Amino acid sequence: MCKTKSAAMAFTPKSRHQSSSRSTAGATTSSSSAATAAAISSRRTAATSSTSSSSLYSSATSSSLAALRDSLPELPALYPFAEVAAATNNFLSKRLSARSASWRCSLRGKDAAVFQRALRGGSDLAALSARLAALGKSHHTSLARLLGASLGGDHVYIAYEFVPGASLRDCLRNPRNPNFTPLSSWISRMQIAADLAQGIEYIHLHSAATVHNRIKSSAVIVTEPGFRAKICHFGAADLAGDVPSSPAADAVLPSSSSDRILPRSGSGGRRIEGTRGYMAPEVIAGGRVSPQSDIYALGVVLLELVSGEEPLKYRYDRRRGELERQSLIDTALAAAASGEGVRRWVDLRLRDSYPVDAAERLVGVALRCVDAEAAARPEIAWVAGKVSKLYLDSKAWDETVRVPTDFSVTIAPR
Repeated sequence: MCKTKSAAMAFTPKSRHQSSSRSTAGATTSSSSAATAAAISSRRTAATSSTSSSSLYSSATSSSLAALRDSLPELPALYPFAEVAAATNNFLSKRLSARSASWRCSLRGKDAAVFQRALRGGSDLAALSARLAALGKSHHTSLARLLGASLGGDHVYIAYEFVPGASLRDCLRNPRNPNFTPLSSWISRMQIAADLAQGIEYIHLHSAATVHNRIKSSAVIVTEPGFRAKICHFGAADLAGDVPSSPAADAVLPSSSSDRILPRSGSGGRRIEGTRGYMAPEVIAGGRVSPQSDIYALGVVLLELVSGEEPLKYRYDRRRGELERQSLIDTALAAAASGEGVRRWVDLRLRDSYPVDAAERLVGVALRCVDAEAAARPEIAWVAGKVSKLYLDSKAWDETVRVPTDFSVTIAPR
């Protein structure tokens, strides 16, 4: 019995030790299982969160790309001739100008201005499509956007976005009220000069066109607010074939009976269409259009901005009994050579409210642009840099002399 009791006593601690070990092992196992479950749950949550984040990022990226795609301008379209004819009521709609074959219409939901140009040397749909694709990569705030083109017989119909505003020519010389101009401040004219120079710089150095060939005050639209300039007819010279592919293809027909130089009917050679007063001497003499002929036309427009006068005009000389031809370039050269400078030559409607030094320097830049020798004319980068500097100087001058309007005056007793 003692033996049994001793054995029982000896056995009891052992059983307690084993139970304690088993409890500890069970607790450890439970803790380990809970930790494992928690880790698995955490991984699943992280995976779900990562998947959600990836989905959100992918969705945001897709939305951003879609928004970017929608914001990009559409490539110019190759319109069927029937579509353009229908949009312009078979070209019987009211013309935008009595001086040109142009109509305002709606093309595929866009407010458009369509211009008719004579084809030089012929063209086909494949060539026109290739030119449109190249020109469609060019965009600038100073250029009216090209919407597309269409072939019809011996003409090409070029569509641009319709730009609301008035032409620079009409802003400077309103036939109904010659004494009034909306461009009555110097800074407004310098803003237009800077826009023109930067737009032509883009055409010459960064676009597929390289030559504009239609720079004149009637081809510049002045928009509001801010009197910003938009250059029309970008790419028209390329689409109409005005830019010759070789020197042998060049030909020009001078005319003394009209301000416009038009192609001779039935002629097999190319003719350059332009406006007298803006055409460089070498182009009138039969040379090729080039960036330097654009520089010449830009110089004429700059002189227009300073003086307000047209490039060429005729006055009747009663003493001699004949018409006298007056050139804006000649009067500018005479004014610059005089001891008084250009002050008496500047547009009187500015009322002497302009920086004289800036006006003289702008006339100097313009006269370099209209040099009779093409090789002596400056590059567009130089012109744009000079005009931009003059604009900044004029803006600083304008802010200095501007009459303050942020104060009030009272005569009441205090």
